[in-house]
Amino acid sequence: MSVKNQKYSEAQMLIRKPVSEVFNAFIDPEKTKHFWFTKGSGKLEVGKAITWEWEMYNFSTKVVPKEILTDKKISIEWFTTELPTTVDFDFKTLSDGFTFVSIKHYGFNQTGDELLEAIKDSTGGFTIVLAGLKAYLEHNINLNLILDKFQKN
Repeated sequence: MSVKNQKYSEAQMLIRKPVSEVFNAFIDPEKTKHFWFTKGSGKLEVGKAITWEWEMYNFSTKVVPKEILTDKKISIEWFTTELPTTVDFDFKTLSDGFTFVSIKHYGFNQTGDELLEAIKDSTGGFTIVLAGLKAYLEHNINLNLILDKFQKN
């Protein structure tokens, strides 16, 4: 089923870096750990199950890339719930050589208020990921956005 026929979350951001650098930041866990998760079991490859970890929250999830089009698109199955959802990362090169990233998350099985909450959480989460990516790639700063997202006791 096309994303057009589903409920989805979406986050977008301009990153003032070339598309190859932005794309690689999501493929290579040694880059991604600076703005999203703390540890990845390997680089993203189509059909290869990867584990992403957020060590500070004692949480991990399985990710299975379904499609990778170099410097254009990454599509993953995201196993944060019993049934996986799909996340598409789209990369567009702009005329100034910068990159526009769009993340769409869909395939939710919730309905009603639970669906609204899932979409809200997803939109907020991926917006934070993109803000962290922007700070890391453009200014070489790790803002610790994921670490600081939730209140500590």
